[in-house]
Amino acid sequence: MASISKIGADLRKFALGYPEAWEDFPWEHSVVKVRKKIFVFCDNDGNKSLSLTVKLPDSGDDAIEMDQCEMTGYGLGKAGWISARFEKGEKIDVKMLKDWINESYRAVAPKTLVKKLQP
Repeated sequence: MASISKIGADLRKFALGYPEAWEDFPWEHSVVKVRKKIFVFCDNDGNKSLSLTVKLPDSGDDAIEMDQCEMTGYGLGKAGWISARFEKGEKIDVKMLKDWINESYRAVAPKTLVKKLQP
């Protein structure tokens, strides 16, 4: 099993692979934006935990049923944002998290950029 910090780095690299994606650090958190809009918050506390916040308009209802997930605070949950936290030693489904990042990008990015992606 990969370390939490390696998984976090892999997810960050994956998110930055989207058209016009770039990293920023508002509020001392690592986020990935498309143009000026955040589509993923991804933080890890050394190798102790991994936190991911994404906009999931399609799969959010299923995600929220997971023990690691909750609606994002600050009113973002009402807009479809889900926060997930994984602790060291937990099995982390990296493919699922990449699917979530993909869904979040598609929900936030301008349609002209989404059209450049594979279906």
